[in-house]
Amino acid sequence: MGIVNRSAPPGEVVPGLYYDDVDAAIDWLCGAFGFTERYRYGPPDHTVGAFLNVGGSSVALSKARVGQPPDCDDTTELRPPRGDFATGGVSVRVADVDAHYDRATAFGAGTFGPPKTYRFGERQYTAQDPAGHRWSFTQSVVDVAPQDWGARLPT
Repeated sequence: MGIVNRSAPPGEVVPGLYYDDVDAAIDWLCGAFGFTERYRYGPPDHTVGAFLNVGGSSVALSKARVGQPPDCDDTTELRPPRGDFATGGVSVRVADVDAHYDRATAFGAGTFGPPKTYRFGERQYTAQDPAGHRWSFTQSVVDVAPQDWGARLPT
């Protein structure tokens, strides 16, 4: 077994999202979606990043900026979505998607409709956080073979 680093977030894949106000994003995501704060970093009066726990995984939040620090030749603008333009989303598995939806909407989260059960065996809904990031929450409700709903398996 390799080194266990207590600073590394849990999960094999950790999505990273950009926010203009990381502190406000932490408060909102924990309140609306039930995430828990792992830690935040940066000067006490200027949080530049954080990790939130989401079940057995995590999500990284970073302050919007230009380029990757510290010494990378990168001029890409790293920012939250703008207007009606989204470049991706995050899917989160939850134990009870209907209860999660109730919590999120009670907190004031904007959604794209209530949970719906799909032919691929998942019950899901999608919400948008105040920065414009899309979050889909999903619960398995039945076991369905991928080819039974039209997916193509590798040959």
